[in-house]
Amino acid sequence: MKELKLEFRIDKENHKILVEKEFAAPLDIVWSAWTRAETLDKWWGPKPWNAKTKEMQFRKGGSWLYAMQGPEGEEHFSKAEFQEVIPEQRFVSIDYFCDENGGINGDFGQSKWIVEFEPEGAHTLVKIETVYDSEDIMEQMLNMGFQEGFTAGLLQLDDYLESN
Repeated sequence: MKELKLEFRIDKENHKILVEKEFAAPLDIVWSAWTRAETLDKWWGPKPWNAKTKEMQFRKGGSWLYAMQGPEGEEHFSKAEFQEVIPEQRFVSIDYFCDENGGINGDFGQSKWIVEFEPEGAHTLVKIETVYDSEDIMEQMLNMGFQEGFTAGLLQLDDYLESN
């Protein structure tokens, strides 16, 4: 079986993280996995943590408010506000840590996510560009384990797609 592409690049100068991940599933299935709360809750975040959606309206002007739940019952909330949605092509969001009602946590910066989907036959390539307000904020996220956690989540999506 072919090794699926997973590339993680850090661009300190432009305070960006660039990820390319190939999935062994067609575009419509991968798009759905990234844009439906019930599916995101199954793969977003590294085990033993899991995502639990509080509310989601996946459309321009909508948002996704969710908690990362830890093994001891702790919860850390995040929100993504969707600025652009082009079905089965791309979406753009502003993401930040928040309280359970979506109020911004000022201890952390915001990031802009540009997520693009490219069909490649029976596979789909997803390109994720995450842009931070500054190099310091990007470094803060990396020091919190963003690379390891996001990579683990993407690999969990592989497992989910394989088993469904």
